[in-house]
Amino acid sequence: MSLLPVIAGPISACHLRQPELTAAPDAGLTMLHRLLAEQRELSAVEQFSKAHEQVTFDSRNAFYRSLLPATEPAPGQQYAFEVDLDRCSGCKACVVACHTLNGLDEQETWRDVGLLVGGSSSLPVIQHVTTACHHCLEPACLSGCPVNAYEKHPVTGIVKHLDDQCIGCQYCTLACPYEVPKYHAGKGIVRKCDMCSDRLAVGEPPACVQACPQQAIAIRIVDRHQVIDDAETSQFLPAAPDPQLTLPTTTFKTRKTLPRNMLPADYNRVHAQHAHLPLVVMLVLTQLSVGGFVIGTVLDRLLPREQAAALRPLLAANALGFGLLALAASTLHLGRPLYAFRAVLGLGHSWLSREIVAFGVFAKLACLYFAALWWLGADTTSGWGSVLSGSVAVSGIIGLFCSAMIYVFTGRECWSFTRVAVRFVFTSALLGVAVVWLSLLLLMLFRPSQQLQQLLQDHGRTLGQSIIVFGVTKLVWDAAIFRHLLFRQMTPLRRSAMLLAGELSNVTLVRFCLGMLGCVLLPLFLLNNLPNVSANVSLARFTIITGMMVVACLVSELLERYLFFAACAAPRMPGGIV
Repeated sequence: MSLLPVIAGPISACHLRQPELTAAPDAGLTMLHRLLAEQRELSAVEQFSKAHEQVTFDSRNAFYRSLLPATEPAPGQQYAFEVDLDRCSGCKACVVACHTLNGLDEQETWRDVGLLVGGSSSLPVIQHVTTACHHCLEPACLSGCPVNAYEKHPVTGIVKHLDDQCIGCQYCTLACPYEVPKYHAGKGIVRKCDMCSDRLAVGEPPACVQACPQQAIAIRIVDRHQVIDDAETSQFLPAAPDPQLTLPTTTFKTRKTLPRNMLPADYNRVHAQHAHLPLVVMLVLTQLSVGGFVIGTVLDRLLPREQAAALRPLLAANALGFGLLALAASTLHLGRPLYAFRAVLGLGHSWLSREIVAFGVFAKLACLYFAALWWLGADTTSGWGSVLSGSVAVSGIIGLFCSAMIYVFTGRECWSFTRVAVRFVFTSALLGVAVVWLSLLLLMLFRPSQQLQQLLQDHGRTLGQSIIVFGVTKLVWDAAIFRHLLFRQMTPLRRSAMLLAGELSNVTLVRFCLGMLGCVLLPLFLLNNLPNVSANVSLARFTIITGMMVVACLVSELLERYLFFAACAAPRMPGGIV
């Protein structure tokens, strides 16, 4: 079809309104005049509308019938996306259709198109891949959600997000290995693909299926046992997250043999992840609080009663204050904090719910313990005071364990149980001892007593040495990740090391410098001058340096926790050329 009628149509309508244009062809008119006359009789829009009116619903339905299941899934089956890689051209019509039909914001996408590259220089191979939610058999978003904002339909298997139930904790964005749930800051909730379930329910295809000009996307019925068996081979997509994590149901088919070196186009690109700053503050301060209470409980059992009683009130006040500040900071991470009370609904399956409950109990017991010390003068070394003191420590340890499991649950290599547990435990121990040391010196400065002086003489060196041991061990453990830079394979841990040494190098350098200052240099200075602490002037100077040490340790751990999130690289679905 010539483009001339389309271009000339508006001209004929606006300027060439001479009546002779409708004359018969034998009137000596040129070819151009005849074409303009035809365009005036029926515009392109009118031609399209007329042709579309002749297409019945049955004929359109027949066109999509091959892309939709004929029946609903039987028991043991469910709906799933099927992507024909041989047909996908990367046109992104599916992305536009999904975006338009679901009313997404400009930068929000529920379906993405990536690129796989491979082959050789003489015979390069590229392959476009369109992906969306995989409606997994064991969706991590559903299991991890603390408010039960996800549901998996018992018949269709479609995983839907319940927007009204969501509190915007964003844990599902960490738990899903395929980065499917997307946080909407304006609405304060997470949203995701639901396979256009309302359209499927009435026999219409999802937007992406209907929009694809190559019919590369289809809805199929899959057998759940077959999905489990297929996941054993880990053949999902090259370099994609392990399908064993959530058992995704999407099928990628091709009649070609892909090269063995087929990898995402952005495979070698590493970029910092979202740091979740409220969680950074919350984790470090809760661990400081737990460490302070646990070490305080241990000192109650080891120290003479008079020494323990002199130190106990201020130590409890400091630990409780940091703990309450941590809980307040955690609410800043919620998109809808007014609905935070729902977070206990997922107690049976979500580690986040368990953490919230555990730290809620910890906070209440800590407040009760603090009140018993300051207003009732309870003795926490015997009777009900000892039980209360132990209960605070135990509930804090349980909360610390639940915090670790939140990240272990995601299955990321950089968040394995050992790596997370070592970080969290040593942060608690280091900051807990630092708070004990600071509390002791503050009491000696403002409320001096013989018991405190004796405590400093007997155990000050042990406390200082403990800070050095815990701090150096933590620094060595964190630095050990850089050994992965020597490996050739691009593992997630090597990606994390590349981030720490590259994009995040400034933060990494400051973190280690402050760690050396707060955990080694200042404690050594304090230990060397410990015998000279007698006069008020020396004690004041000693207390100021101790405060500097605590601040250096605290900021160092905050930066470490920032890197804990920002440098945690993990396998992801194929992206584009960057």
